[in-house]
Amino acid sequence: MDSFKEHAPVLYHQVLAGVKARPGGTYIDATVGTAGHAVGILEASAPDGRLLALDADPEAISFAREVLRPYGPRVRLEVANFRHLKRTALACGFDQVDGILMDLGVSSRQLAQARRGFAFSQAGPLDMRLNPYQGRSAADLVNQLPEDELADLLWRYGEEPQARRIARAIVAARPLSTTEQLAELVVRTIGWGKGKGSRVRSRIHPATRTFQALRIAVNDELTALAEALPQAVDLLGAGGRLAVISFHSLEDRLVKQFCQQEARDCLCPPEVPQCVCHHRARVRPITRKPIRPTAEEVARNPRSRSARLRIVERLNGTLAGGSHNVA
Repeated sequence: MDSFKEHAPVLYHQVLAGVKARPGGTYIDATVGTAGHAVGILEASAPDGRLLALDADPEAISFAREVLRPYGPRVRLEVANFRHLKRTALACGFDQVDGILMDLGVSSRQLAQARRGFAFSQAGPLDMRLNPYQGRSAADLVNQLPEDELADLLWRYGEEPQARRIARAIVAARPLSTTEQLAELVVRTIGWGKGKGSRVRSRIHPATRTFQALRIAVNDELTALAEALPQAVDLLGAGGRLAVISFHSLEDRLVKQFCQQEARDCLCPPEVPQCVCHHRARVRPITRKPIRPTAEEVARNPRSRSARLRIVERLNGTLAGGSHNVA
């Protein structure tokens, strides 16, 4: 299908196995994107499996709707950020589901559209909003934040070691309105150094961390993920699976810590002699270490290089209206 040609689904077979896609199952793709994984789930759950497909990007939903049209009433599509996962799912009649997928980050299609402003390789406006009709753009942050707040943003979300130098240069060069202007400014500010242990120029563009940090901040991605994960567990039926694909260390660390916490019976510190938190494990880990793409997949799809897949399974059938009530 065209979806597969334009955006090869990362860790495709591992995801289908991870969520145990099977006939008659009910599933949620919380970040449907170009619908590559969604197609696989619907095929594997035929003839009567159901899928709720969500995305914060209205354009992604429009694209996915065309890709998934052959599956008719078996699929429902909604424009929604997964920070509202539980509310949206229950309103659509999806609870006690068999599997949930979160494929984090942005899609190849979004990166390829210069007008969306996600990529320094594409000359376009500094936007970066997953929903281009909501919230502040990257240009708003770049041109309005005080220097110290901008430096903190670049360090916290991009782990950029030259955050202060870049922030100082941005403030001095304001206003900046295009991806090209920002990328060139970063290169002028910190240069394009040699790769570690190499005499050739690093393959990683100097603006990579800056653009990552701005995108995460613009879309409040880490907070949204932290809010979505417990809601996903709430929505799973007994034996249901949650699969999360992350693409950078900040996301993966958050997912790893959540999975470890939800697999423990007590969260009290070691010095507390008796449990007072009354926390009970809700999941068991299926992946002790994240699943990574094979060398063959990376060769076919370089975007998959940094992908990490973690999977957990629901231990019991607590109703979706349970412990985590998120509006």
